[in-house]
Amino acid sequence: MNDWKEVVVRREMPLTEAIAKIDRSGLQLALVLNSDKTLAGVLSDGDVRRAILGGKSLDISVAEVMNPQPTVALASMPRSKMLGLMRRLVIHHLPLVNATNQVVGLATLDDLIGAVERPNWVVLMAGGLGTRLHPLTKECPKPLLKVGGKPILEIILESFAEQGFKHIFLSVNYKAEMIQDYFGEGDRWGVQLNYIHEKERLGTAGALSLLPEHPTTPMIVMNGDILTRTSFDSLLKFHEAQDVVATMAVREYDFQVPYGVVRMNGSKIEAIEEKPVQHFFVNAGIYALSPKVLDYLPEKAFFDMPTLFERLMAVDLPTAAYPLREYWLDIGRISDLEKANQQIGTLIE
Repeated sequence: MNDWKEVVVRREMPLTEAIAKIDRSGLQLALVLNSDKTLAGVLSDGDVRRAILGGKSLDISVAEVMNPQPTVALASMPRSKMLGLMRRLVIHHLPLVNATNQVVGLATLDDLIGAVERPNWVVLMAGGLGTRLHPLTKECPKPLLKVGGKPILEIILESFAEQGFKHIFLSVNYKAEMIQDYFGEGDRWGVQLNYIHEKERLGTAGALSLLPEHPTTPMIVMNGDILTRTSFDSLLKFHEAQDVVATMAVREYDFQVPYGVVRMNGSKIEAIEEKPVQHFFVNAGIYALSPKVLDYLPEKAFFDMPTLFERLMAVDLPTAAYPLREYWLDIGRISDLEKANQQIGTLIE
C-alpha cells in the first residue's frame, strides 16, 4: 500500500520531530509504536493543530498529544471491508495489525479508492501588480515569475490538481492576457480553468462578487503568490467540522523584542524580562468559505478578506482559524523569490 514505516515514531519523541516525519511522508499521520511494535497510538494532523491552537509547546512529547485508542483492523481483513469500516467511521487512515497486535501496515482511503475528484471550487487571486517585486514584474505578472524554472502559479495549479481539485477560477487584472495565454483552459494540468476579469482591482475578497453563481459546496480562496505543501482537503474538513462560515489559515509568527522589557505598576518595577519572544498567529492568505459568505460582499467594490471576516463576525456568523504548519512561503519580495528557488526541493520532494 504505502511505506508506513516512514511514519513510525516513539512515544517520547518531541512533537517537532514527529511533525517533520509526517510532512516528509505526505500521509498526514504518524504511527506511535511501543518497543514490541504494538500500537501505542496515532498522531494525526488534527491532533497537531489542536495542540497548536491550545498553545502547547512543540517540544512536548508525542505521547501528550496522540490518540491512544485509534481504530485498527487485522491485516487479513478484505479490502472491501476495510473500505466499508473507514467510510462508516469517517476516517482516512486505518492501522493494520497481525494476530499479536503488532503493526504491519497502514491502509488509507487513497490507497483503497484512489484520489477522488473534489467538487469544491478554488479561486486563486492572481491580479496583483507585484509592486514589491519590481523591476521583475514590470514586464511579467507575478504569477508567471519562475521558481525552479516553472511559473509560481503553475506550481500552485499542479498542487491543487494532484489533490483532486479540478474546478479553478483565476482572478486576473494586471497583464491578464499573459496569464490567460499561458494557462488557457487548464487542459495541460487536467483542470477546468475559468477567469474572473477585474476591470479594476477589487481586493482579496471583492473579486468573489464576480463569480458567475454561488457554489454548492465550500470553496478555497488563496492568494496566487503562495507556495505551500498543505493539504487543502484537511482545511475543508476542519472548516466543516468547526461548523463555521469562514475559515482563515494562520501561521505562527515569533517576534523577539531586542531589549529588556520592564513590567511596571505605576512607577514601581515589578519585573524585567530580557529580550522576550512574543508569539502571534498571522493571516496566511488561504481561506475556506461557505457559499452563504458571498451574500455579504459588496457588488464590484474593493473589499479585502480581513474586512470580510470582520463583517461576518459583526453579524455573529461563526469563523475559525486553521493553524498551518506545513511548508508555506509568501512570495512578496525579491528575497522571497530567491528563497523559493533555494527551497524548491522542499516543494517537490
